Amino acid sequence: MAAIVMVYDGVIFYSRWSQAREGERAQAAQEADRARKTLELQGGDGLRIISFYASPGAIRRGEHASLCYGVNGAKQVRLEPPVEDVWPAQTRCFQVAPREETAYTLTAEDGSGHAVSQKFVLKVTR
Repeated sequence: MAAIVMVYDGVIFYSRWSQAREGERAQAAQEADRARKTLELQGGDGLRIISFYASPGAIRRGEHASLCYGVNGAKQVRLEPPVEDVWPAQTRCFQVAPREETAYTLTAEDGSGHAVSQKFVLKVTR
């Protein structure tokens, strides 16, 4: 009788372990699918500038604007003229206060020597 109880307990424990393992596999597959979809929504893993703009797009001399950018697949980011340290980010903003109309150029580079650039002109009125 004790042997039957041990076999029964063994079957129950194995069944529960197997179900838990299958649930973990299904959860991992769902998380991988969500991560793939998120990557696709963000433009894939290719190098690109997602956004580059100022808000507001025109200011009066002495006022500030938020200069914002977002890049995907970049290892390095440069801003000309340099007004703030920049780095690869999906979304980043910082304050600028140019005294005259200024053309900003954002350049993003990947690790393979590819680069993309985008230009934005912030208008400054008197």
